[in-house]
Amino acid sequence: MKVIGIDPGTASCGYGIVHESDGRLRAIDHGWWKTRADERPELRLKTISDGVAALIELHLPDAVVLEESFVGVDARTALSVGQAPGVVMVAAANAGVACAEYPPARVKQVVCGYGRAEKQQVQKMVKAILGLQSEPTPTHAADALAVAICHALAPPLLEVVGA
Repeated sequence: MKVIGIDPGTASCGYGIVHESDGRLRAIDHGWWKTRADERPELRLKTISDGVAALIELHLPDAVVLEESFVGVDARTALSVGQAPGVVMVAAANAGVACAEYPPARVKQVVCGYGRAEKQQVQKMVKAILGLQSEPTPTHAADALAVAICHALAPPLLEVVGA
């Protein structure tokens, strides 16, 4: 199974690709897209959409998964933050690739064993799980790899708990 993980954000959007085979995980690629605050919103979203579409075309994943965005009580922020996941989902749908979303606490629980792990802990565990030489940076890319790991491990974990 090949999974593209996305840590969606309009200013910074992380991506990470993992491949699972026979219970073993390996990192294929990771990075991030950064958009300028002074850029028109539709162009910022196009950067993300085009980036996701290019990753899908290059890697032919079985799934695209996103970490759900945390939003406080500010409705304006919620609407703005929700646009990045939307364009990721549309890019996946256009390519015929299934999407899933995971709450940050679930991702941290799977990767770190603790749902309130700090970003630095996530980076260290992603490095260990994937056997990387160094911690993935920036944290957006580490979070994207973490959500991809979460999805890739979901079927075996469901078997363990008998679901």
